[in-house]
Amino acid sequence: MNLNEEQRQTVAAWVAEGLKLSEIQNRLASECGVRLTYMEVRLLVDDLKLTLKDPEPTKPAVPLVPQPDASRPSETKDALESTSPAGPSPSGGVSVTVDELARPGAIVSGKVTFSDGQRADWYLDQAGRLGVVAKQQGYKPSAADVQQFQLALEREMAKLGF
Repeated sequence: MNLNEEQRQTVAAWVAEGLKLSEIQNRLASECGVRLTYMEVRLLVDDLKLTLKDPEPTKPAVPLVPQPDASRPSETKDALESTSPAGPSPSGGVSVTVDELARPGAIVSGKVTFSDGQRADWYLDQAGRLGVVAKQQGYKPSAADVQQFQLALEREMAKLGF
């Protein structure tokens, strides 16, 4: 790891740019002709007392529908006990129904019929994750049907106060 001062400054500039160790390793090989292992690059950065920049944090996934307000438990109970079929969407045949009693492990669940007549069960778990279980194994609805399903589900959840 004997780098001259110019190469050390170059490495410092790369760290300041936010390059990862693997990128620094590749650039050292291609631009400076210095082949180092990943660990040697890590030790080099440490020896130069440089601090790598943390990658931009990924934004957390936004749940499809807002979570119910825990301070209003009666609203949640009423929402789970109601059944509300959504008629076919304006552009086709995706319909969504909400179960009177949610399936175990879910805060709300129901059924969906896609435009091609295929049926599936859907549920929203306590973490806000949407699950869809098709009646026919391996079935995947079209992208347009998925979009219509999400819109219809959002409408149903809004009616229930979610």
